[in-house]
Amino acid sequence: MNDRITADALELLHLNQIAIRAAIEEVSLWISQRGSTHIHDNVLTVLATLDTNAEGIAKGIEALRAIDSD
Repeated sequence: MNDRITADALELLHLNQIAIRAAIEEVSLWISQRGSTHIHDNVLTVLATLDTNAEGIAKGIEALRAIDSD
């Protein structure tokens, strides 16, 4: 039961991370369109880290859900 609660909470945080990532990307595109392409490039590098971490979080959630279903 605790694993399910933890997985549910992590999933909500994961969804928030995805939403924040999308918003940051939109702002970065807006900035790029106004000529600051180097800032956009820097943001894309950071967003790649968020993507990598999101994959790890998703795998952790899957593992917790697998434990809970046993």
